[in-house]
Amino acid sequence: MSMAESGAAILVVEDELAIQRGLCDVLAFHGYRPTGVGTGEEGLREGRSGRYALVILDIMLPGISGFEVCERLRAELPRLPILMLTALGAEDDVLRGFRCGSDDYVTKPFGVSELLARVDALLRRSGKLGQPCEEAFEIGEWRIEASERVARSGETATALSRREVEMLALFAREKGRIVSRRTLLAEVWGFDAPERIETRTVDMHVAKLRKKLGEARELIETVRGEGYRFSG
Repeated sequence: MSMAESGAAILVVEDELAIQRGLCDVLAFHGYRPTGVGTGEEGLREGRSGRYALVILDIMLPGISGFEVCERLRAELPRLPILMLTALGAEDDVLRGFRCGSDDYVTKPFGVSELLARVDALLRRSGKLGQPCEEAFEIGEWRIEASERVARSGETATALSRREVEMLALFAREKGRIVSRRTLLAEVWGFDAPERIETRTVDMHVAKLRKKLGEARELIETVRGEGYRFSG
């Protein structure tokens, strides 16, 4: 049974009423149980209630911003999937959203098929969160403590998200081989048909990882037109 068929409850936090209603209509048509609210305060109150399987969160909201809502929800409900809505070309917003704890993003204007694919993938992956990668492994000078979600190098410790751990684990397993964006979308994001998805999510996550890894950032090599390769 798909997540849509299970009637997963989804919170839509969007202040533009036409977009909010449109999102709710699309989600309801495809079997989900959406609830729409229009302010950051309402989004935070509803989101922390524990009634929702996923939150779709706009960045520009009256009152509390989407960034703050995301950060506070992530602190209180670390396993709640959060999908952020961003403006076209607002890469700084995307990166800030990831830093606040969002799991993925969709750029306005977006297609229905893309939105539903992201929603379904996040919901399916959230059902697997009880079985994360637990074994430690090495990435360059870093030791990745998967169960603790921490990268250590000497006396330096860097916190990692669950998705970052899974990305690094995949790179380590495929050391010396090219890992395509499709492979990352399928194995880390959980998309069934990644070839149909046009997204820069993978690139944004890799950029964030490189920043966290510091001196080891060059170990994750970009192979133009193909994907990434961990050189070791």
